[in-house]
Amino acid sequence: MSTPRSPMAPPRSFLWTRRILLTLLTGFVLLPVYVMVSSSLKPLADVTGAFRWLPSELTVRPYIDIWSTVPLAKYFVNSLIVAGAATVCSVVIAVFSAYAVSRYDFRGKRVFTVTVLSTQMFPGILFLLPLFLLYVNIGNTTGIALFGSRGGLILTYLTFSLPFSIWMLIGYFDSVPRDLDEAAKVDGCGPLGALFRVVVPAAIPGIVAVAVYAFMTAWGEVLFASVMTNDTTRTLAVGLQGYSTLNDVYWNQIMAASLVVSVPVVAGFLLLQRYLVAGLTAGAVK
Repeated sequence: MSTPRSPMAPPRSFLWTRRILLTLLTGFVLLPVYVMVSSSLKPLADVTGAFRWLPSELTVRPYIDIWSTVPLAKYFVNSLIVAGAATVCSVVIAVFSAYAVSRYDFRGKRVFTVTVLSTQMFPGILFLLPLFLLYVNIGNTTGIALFGSRGGLILTYLTFSLPFSIWMLIGYFDSVPRDLDEAAKVDGCGPLGALFRVVVPAAIPGIVAVAVYAFMTAWGEVLFASVMTNDTTRTLAVGLQGYSTLNDVYWNQIMAASLVVSVPVVAGFLLLQRYLVAGLTAGAVK
């Protein structure tokens, strides 16, 4: 005996349409991933030949060769240092800046917030030549090597991630009741004590969302990394070009290296997904 349908239940045609569309969307998303995984497990001759959905031969050799064809380990370390430092600096500076804007009134507050937001309206390529000239002139004048160094690349990525991080945390800190600050001050905490003991713990989802955004921005950026780095400081996003030579293109190794490169971002996203969704939702609502 079939269970009677609720009067508020959607029609069956809608349910089947939704299932079909979701199935097609899932296949559309997973199809490139399958091609990457299958190509990374094929010999180079199979990848460059006629495409086959099922590999005729499986091999893990591409995952071994990727570390010797190009200095992938060095690029991996460079990316971790640059992305990690850019993330930490973005979070620390954004926390203090957003807390000051959210909790205090000062001259130029509105100008500061509008300026921070307006920087997001310009494409990043507009800053490439000015930053290049600035770094070269600073190096020639002071001897501080920003061009071709990890420090210069970290400063470059801060120009991307900081404005968004500050703006997002302002909205999140505004959602934290000011009564918590007052209660902390009554207990003897100063402004910094209230920030670190009360506001920051309450704003963990927003801070995690900012950290994930800053890390992903620095981890996969190509344009500035290709100009601002050299053979010593090259990052993964640029180093993957080394699998393409004048004589051949190692497609199976490119696919294998791409999967290896994406592991830190995917793992971090899965671990922090709960905080990331909560942080982005709170910022959007605010």
